[in-house]
Amino acid sequence: MRKVDGFVLRQLGEEYIIVGEGVEQINFNKLISLNKSAKYLWENAEGEFDIDLLRDSLVKKYDVSSDLAYADASSLVEKWIEVGIIEM
Repeated sequence: MRKVDGFVLRQLGEEYIIVGEGVEQINFNKLISLNKSAKYLWENAEGEFDIDLLRDSLVKKYDVSSDLAYADASSLVEKWIEVGIIEM
């Protein structure tokens, strides 16, 4: 997987959002709100990445079980694919 070009993370007060910037994203009319753990994963999803990388990032940062981290990362990836900010 990889991030779709033109999406950037912005801080809005104490919230984090992903917005589309640039000509490629001119028809993207959504703001994607992220909690702190989703923000952390977005920042760690550089270049080519997979759910295992995201799972390992969650385990390392939050000291959660591998199974819980995998489930959370999988759910987040599904949402990101659905809204079109990452692609397979």
